[in-house]
This record gives sequence, structure tokens and C-alpha cells, in this order.
Amino acid sequence: MIMDKNDKVIEVLKTAILLERRGKAFYTQAARQSESESTRQIFEMMAEEEEAHVEFLEKQFKNYLKNHEFSVSDPAPEEDDEVVEILTEKIKNEISAASFEAAAISAAIDFENKAIEVYSKRAEEATDENEKATYKMLANWEKTHHHLLFRLNEDLKEKIWHDNDFWPF
Repeated sequence: MIMDKNDKVIEVLKTAILLERRGKAFYTQAARQSESESTRQIFEMMAEEEEAHVEFLEKQFKNYLKNHEFSVSDPAPEEDDEVVEILTEKIKNEISAASFEAAAISAAIDFENKAIEVYSKRAEEATDENEKATYKMLANWEKTHHHLLFRLNEDLKEKIWHDNDFWPF
């Protein structure tokens, strides 16, 4: 069975909404289980952003069902780099690279990679300019999450390497 354009668009929107809901559930649970206050704050921030993604995608979904088009996307909000830097430094001092929090950060990187992949692929395939812009914006938003988590993960690895004299020089 061949999917028509509308079926494909709806399928991708459903997948995106599910992906974001799972991300929110993951970050919410990770925040609840975290013993580190700074890590809890990062996960809570990520859960809030995933909820914003869900709300945004649900609006697009409803609009698409009604009008068979995407509405114009607002740009993704800017992260407060100063707050993120402060939390990142605190996290590095509060958790070890082998802790639950570090494992959750590593798993979160995989979540973000999947979202980036889904959104980037759809941005390439889309023919509607508003749809293309929507998925590019979402991919970029997820890339900011990925960058934060990846950098934090790398810093934690370096910390454990230094703490355990893993350096060959």
C-alpha cells in the first residue's frame, strides 16, 4: 500500500508527538530519581522543553488535519547559556561518571539523536516550505539539547579519567 502525501505528513507528526512525549516522560523520571539538585534542574528544564515540543506539534497536527498545511513556525526559544553553564559546573562536582545521573545523560543523548534524525529527514523530504521550516527548527532545537548533554557527558568522562589516572602521559 502506498501512502499519499497527507498520510505521510500525519504519520510523521504522530511519530514526532510520540517521540516528544517519551522524551518528556524520560526526563521527568530522571529528574525524580536524581540525587543531584543541579542534574534534577537540567532534567526538569529538558522535560519542560519536551512538553513545549508536544504542544507545538499538536497544534501543527490539528492545523494540518483541518487545513492540510503547516502554520508558520516561531523560532525556537534561546537557551539561557549562563544558567546552563552554572548548572553544568555544579553537575560535574555533584555526580560521578558512573552514577545514575551520568547514565541518564548518556541515554538522553540517544533520545536527542533520534529526534534530530527524524526531524532532519522530514525537513529534507518536505515540499511545503512551512513544514520544512518546522522540522528544521525542531531539529535545531534538539541539537541544542544534544550539544548540552554531549558536552556534559564528555566533561564527566574526563573527570573520571583524571580522578582515576587513566591518562597515559
